[in-house]
Amino acid sequence: MANSDACCSTQLIDGDGVFNASGIDKFMKEVKLSECGLSYAVVSIMGPQSSGKSTLLNNLFSTNFREMDAFKGRSQTTKGIWMARCAGIEPCTIVMDLEGTDGRERGEDDTAFEKQSALFALAVSDIVLINMWCHDIGREQAANKPLLKTVFQVMMRLFSPRKTTMLFVIRDKTRTPLENLEPVLREDIQKIWDSVPKPQAHKDTPLSEFFNVQVVALSSFEEKEEQFREQVASLRQRFHQSIAPGGLAGDRRGVVPASGFSFSAQEIWKVIKENKDLDLPAHKVMVATVRCEEIANEKYAAFVENEEWSQLEETVQSEPVSGFGKKINSLLHACFSEYDAEATYFDEGVRTAKQKQLQEKLLQLIQPAYQSALGHVRSGTLDRFKEAFEKALKGGGRFSEAANNCVESCVAQFDEKCADVVIELANWDTSKVREKLLRDIDAHVASVREAKISELTSSYEEKLKLSLSGPVEALLDGANSDTWPSVRSLLKREMQSAVLGYSTALNGFDMDEETRQNMISSLEDFARGVVEGKAREEAGRVLIRMKDRFTMLFSHDSDSMPRVWTGKEDIRSITKTARSASLKLLAVMAAIRLDDGDKDNIEKTLAVALLDASGNPIRSITVADPLATSSWEKIPASKTLITPVQCKSLWRQFKMETEYSVSQAISAQEANKRNNNWLPPPWAILALVILGFNEFMTLLKNPLYLGVIFVIFLLLKALWVQLDIAGEFRHGVVPGLISLSTKFVPTIMNLIKRLAEEGAGAGAGAGAPAANENPQRSSSKSNSNAVPVGSSVSSSSSSNVTSLDNGKRHTSSSKDE
Repeated sequence: MANSDACCSTQLIDGDGVFNASGIDKFMKEVKLSECGLSYAVVSIMGPQSSGKSTLLNNLFSTNFREMDAFKGRSQTTKGIWMARCAGIEPCTIVMDLEGTDGRERGEDDTAFEKQSALFALAVSDIVLINMWCHDIGREQAANKPLLKTVFQVMMRLFSPRKTTMLFVIRDKTRTPLENLEPVLREDIQKIWDSVPKPQAHKDTPLSEFFNVQVVALSSFEEKEEQFREQVASLRQRFHQSIAPGGLAGDRRGVVPASGFSFSAQEIWKVIKENKDLDLPAHKVMVATVRCEEIANEKYAAFVENEEWSQLEETVQSEPVSGFGKKINSLLHACFSEYDAEATYFDEGVRTAKQKQLQEKLLQLIQPAYQSALGHVRSGTLDRFKEAFEKALKGGGRFSEAANNCVESCVAQFDEKCADVVIELANWDTSKVREKLLRDIDAHVASVREAKISELTSSYEEKLKLSLSGPVEALLDGANSDTWPSVRSLLKREMQSAVLGYSTALNGFDMDEETRQNMISSLEDFARGVVEGKAREEAGRVLIRMKDRFTMLFSHDSDSMPRVWTGKEDIRSITKTARSASLKLLAVMAAIRLDDGDKDNIEKTLAVALLDASGNPIRSITVADPLATSSWEKIPASKTLITPVQCKSLWRQFKMETEYSVSQAISAQEANKRNNNWLPPPWAILALVILGFNEFMTLLKNPLYLGVIFVIFLLLKALWVQLDIAGEFRHGVVPGLISLSTKFVPTIMNLIKRLAEEGAGAGAGAGAPAANENPQRSSSKSNSNAVPVGSSVSSSSSSNVTSLDNGKRHTSSSKDE
């Protein structure tokens, strides 16, 4: 590459037809051609070899193309095609210097490169300079004829060719005026155009449809250099703003944008080298497709690497981003603006299609972040709904009203937040996220609703349980004829109160009537279940309750005072009354009677089978047992607590466990009678008086007998107390005799021992009054430590000691008298 201060040039195609792709890319960067858009022009020059083409270009455009040295002979100077930027001309003008035609170096028959380079120049140039000698005008076989034929022939290979300006530059003008030369030249050009074979589509197409033909004449560079330079300077002015309307190339067509010039030129040369017809419209679309795709890829890569987008993408994964949609829209707008700025001059259809592809790729890239942003909006809205809904419920509002208000408010907030996230170019539908939000809200409302209803139901069930359990247990404990009517009344009263409050509370949940009635029915069933459960629980303790009631009535009088069995009480009547009361308790607990129409004869059946049968054994044998069944008449199994067979078994066990109390009462009554009747009967007293007169007289005559009798009485009394003879015979005669036989001898031995000790003590301390008190204190101490009645030998001995002591005191007092 050759460079100068105002110009830079490079070989575009070498003499062998090799396209210099790297060279043109570097050239475009240096001259900044890609930034020109459509504001650039391409000028090329054709002409015979050594006709001064390079010299003309260098003088006309201030380029630095290599020129022929006339002193070295006339030979080929330019090989292939060279390209340079024109210095000091606006807009940016690129000039191409083509290898001269009709050169001896390529030979007489080798016209392929001439045609290829001519076709290439016509395809890419806006202005084509035809450099020709003035003295060749009007000649039939002049050198310009083959050149023009070549130009017109290759022109036919362009489909929809560009409107090219063909500027004929007549070199070394003679004295013949230009006004006379130009008509001859145009006539020659027209003849050549008419003689060139054309395709059917352009058979009648005039030359003006393809070319703007203009003519200019220049003086000889060698002979009239000054005049030549003046004329060139004048011609140079025509290239300023050449593409503006009215300029040299003001009506050009099918211009390739500057950024695609390198690729377009390379592809055009490739097609020409392959000797194919060049379809410029299709080529234009192809260039637009490649370049627009390259631009789109560049903008996509730049968007991906954009720091602001990277931060947005990373942040939105974990937290909501304020103004997400606005920021994304700004980035997209900047990206598409840059794309439009670079691709605006390419084919509109291709540009739009590639822009759409770029948009789809960018939106596909953005969509995950967009979905994350929408997810944050949805989850944030759901959290706000939960908080607002909970607050509304705590404020005492009705459930359905609070739910509807919160849903409406939060959905409006969601729509507002979605507007902040929306991507304008995407036109994505947020209805699915909105529907998911509504489903989540509905699920939460349903969950809270279920929890609240469950809490409400549990509250009323707990209230019913508290209000029914204790009273029902108390009523069943005091079972009588009014027990079940009282239970029914209690159940009805508490149930009505609970149902009223429960029904009022359910009105706030906006439920259908059927569901509401079902829930009320469930609460009523729960209340009945509490009563039935308590009844079954009490039925399991019926035997204990029966025994407690029997004990209460049997052991206490009408004033609830403990009975003292003095012998005057009617134990049979008391026992019957207590058993009847216990039987009533059993009858009450035998079945559940919660319905007003419940009527049964359980109590009568139990009385006949258990009370009457026990009093009349013969009848119980001859009559069929009404309790020999597992169900009650008119009582369903679901309401049966104790079956008839179980009642019979319980009654038998009850009687066995209460018989001991009855026998104890009878024994106590008999013992009381015996204790109160210690004197013999009157007839025995009379017999003793009549039959014992002689013995009585004997006692009067001998008072010593009276003392002996008294001592014997005391010994017998002590034995009676120590042996507890009355208590031993309570359980029968034979057991009493056996028990007394085992304790009699030890008790006698103990008494004798005590008497001996007392006698020894009395003899030793007759003279000391203080000593007489010690045995008494010792005796008292022994008496105080004695074991209660009913124990073994030690208790009998203690009692005997006490008796003897009392006898001794009595004797002492007699002597003192």
